Order: sequence, then C-alpha cells, then structure tokens
Amino acid sequence: MQASEVPRAVAAAMSIASSLDLTVDDAIHLHDSNRLTLRLLPCDVLARVAPVAHQAAQFEIELAQRLAEVESPVAALEPRVEPRVYERDGFVVTLWTYYEPVSPRAVSPAEYAHALRRLHAGMRKLDVHTPRFTDRVEQAQQLVASRDHTPALADADRELLGNTLRSLRRVIGERGGPEQLLHGEPDPGNVLTTTNGLLFVDLETCCRGPVEFDLAHAPEEVSEHYPGVNQGLLRECRILALALNTTWRWDRGDQLPNGRQLPPCQAVLRHPGAPGPPGGW
Repeated sequence: MQASEVPRAVAAAMSIASSLDLTVDDAIHLHDSNRLTLRLLPCDVLARVAPVAHQAAQFEIELAQRLAEVESPVAALEPRVEPRVYERDGFVVTLWTYYEPVSPRAVSPAEYAHALRRLHAGMRKLDVHTPRFTDRVEQAQQLVASRDHTPALADADRELLGNTLRSLRRVIGERGGPEQLLHGEPDPGNVLTTTNGLLFVDLETCCRGPVEFDLAHAPEEVSEHYPGVNQGLLRECRILALALNTTWRWDRGDQLPNGRQLPPCQAVLRHPGAPGPPGGW
C-alpha cells in the first residue's frame, strides 16, 4: 500500500471496528505489502485493509469459513462480528482473530508437513473455482515482459526469468499428474505458530495444481515428511517458485519489506538453495 494511503486505511479500519461495537483506541502496524495488516487495540482484532479494487477479500473470507467447517488448520475470522467484507473511504477491510505469538521455538519439519497435509485434506473436500497455478506463472511472465512494470530488471536477468518461467510452465503443466486446491504460498511467513498449533494464513493465493507446488514453498526438509512426493516434479516446482518470487520482487509496485535484498536472479535460479523473500500475516 502506498505510504500516502496508510493513514486513511488505518482510519477506515478503526472506524469500521468501532461501528461494530468493538473498542478501538489504537492500531499497531504488523505488515504492509499488497495489504495493510493491523492489530486493533484494546479489542485485540486483526484487520486486513486493501484498496477497494482488491478483489480477493471476499474469496478469502468464504474460503476461510469453508475450511474451518472441515477443521482445516487456518486462521479464524473474528467471531464477534459478521464475517464479511466491510468497505469505507475507498478501502475494503476484513476482521480476523488475533493470535498472540507463542514463545519462539523451532517448528519441526514433521509438524509443518502434518499441518500442510491436514490443509490439503480439507481442501480436497471443497469444490471451489480458483485459477490454476499456470495462471500465476502467466502473470509473472507478463511482468517480466513489461519494462514499464519491471524497469530495474537487468536484461540478462529478464531473459533468464522469462526462459525459466516459460519452460517450467510447459514442463510441469504437461506432466498430467493429480491436481487439487492448494494454498499457493504456504511458506513460513504464511504460517502462524499458535497455542492451537500451526495455522495457515493469506488464502488469497489459492490455486489448483500438484501438491508439489505447495511443498516447493515450504522449507526443504518438510517434503521428507510428506508421503507420496514426486521428487522430480518437486525440484521443478522449487525452481519455478523461486522464479515467481523473484519476479514479484522486481515489480515496481512491490512493497514487501526487504524484497530487493534477494540475491541476483542468476544466483537464485542457478542455486535453488539461495534464500527467498520474507512473508507474513
């Protein structure tokens, strides 16, 4: 979100919460990328705020409700208000349960894999229309092809990203293996460690594809505890995930904190163990 819009976005969230009989005296900024995430106090509600043109808010609410019904490990909506998208002053606001961080601890790969398996199992029970993962690849290809949207991307990196996205989109798409509803980006930044166990957030990235596409966003050791993984497909998906994340970071409108501190594209794609960008609820 543009810095000039933040004060209005905060005011919109606080005003909406107050109108719903939630006590709001302060708002703490937790995260700001494509949406602004706030902790409203003292009611202790998490508010996600985006420009009104943002079209994923209603989809995310409906999906979160349906996944909760099948006991999937996802963050819950705020139970004290109607679960819907609220609109004010050019912004859409959704209200969620705020989870107090638990004492810092390392999440074991087995625990991560178990939570992701539960999420996938719940998703298989839903009949939801979502884009295929190849649609996200196409969006990335359009960014790479547009010098207006990625002006700082060097020519050599632009060629490497474009070739990687094009070839892996074709190879993975033609494999013909089983596909299902996926989170889309279940990386550590989109997983909360709570007293209720691991919970996944940011459902707006959901898409259809092989489970290896989701596993490619998780720490590498997680796949060792996830049964039935196609290792060849997983490697291809890992390189694709790195190419996608690298592309998003070169978008001139990207506001993910520290996004430009990634290694050069050549290092990221030719050495898939390089660190990826941070995320967060």
